[in-house]
Amino acid sequence: MKKFKPSVAQLIPDLTPAEQIVVLARALWNEGYRDHLAGHITYNLGDGTMLCNPWLLTWEEILPADIIRIDLDGKVLEGDWPVPLGIPLHLALHRARPDVGIALHNHSEFGTVWADLGEVPPAYDQSSSLGGGEVVLVDEYEGAVDSMAAAESAIRSIGQADRALLAGHGVFVTGSTAAAVYLRAVALEQRCKNAWMIRVADGPSKTSLPNWWLDRMAGSDGNSYYGFWESAVRAVLRSDPELFESIESCN
Repeated sequence: MKKFKPSVAQLIPDLTPAEQIVVLARALWNEGYRDHLAGHITYNLGDGTMLCNPWLLTWEEILPADIIRIDLDGKVLEGDWPVPLGIPLHLALHRARPDVGIALHNHSEFGTVWADLGEVPPAYDQSSSLGGGEVVLVDEYEGAVDSMAAAESAIRSIGQADRALLAGHGVFVTGSTAAAVYLRAVALEQRCKNAWMIRVADGPSKTSLPNWWLDRMAGSDGNSYYGFWESAVRAVLRSDPELFESIESCN
């Protein structure tokens, strides 16, 4: 197998949708999205079906062959593993917003703290403000999202926002690409972590970032930070060079 060597023109090898899910899951596991078996990532194929990580495997261990294809009713069309228990949240999301390319839900370490507090923390620093879009709080817990009624209610509350803190539950992140979702998820967790540290230190309640900067960041679709997602892909491949049969190494 030929080794992949990054260049300015191509920082990462071409990845299939299933491979993108695997890399996204593994990279975010290292960023605090690691609540045991919790968490789902869906990739909208645009034909009324989507790819999804399976139930019973953690985000750090899934392989491309484990990824399942399901329809908008949650029926497994391809794959050997069962559907995640919380898939109704994604089914409701993709039905209501067919424009969303990728969606993820998990109980990230610091995002869940702020979800439990029932607050959306300020973005105190540049890195925490990256990713663009709106972050909202869904503060009416109506049961676990394995209930379609609860899932549909949560999606209505999220509206057109790109990221959400689900009170008493966790976080939800959407985007058009894996790169956008990765940036938004990392920035959200960093925002929540840094804001918690500042609160513990009895720091300021308002950010010192100027409004023009926050407005500029809010207008981003998450795809403009070239190299951010790509560096995460290479890190995952270096940690497990045999992850994909078609890629021997990313050195």
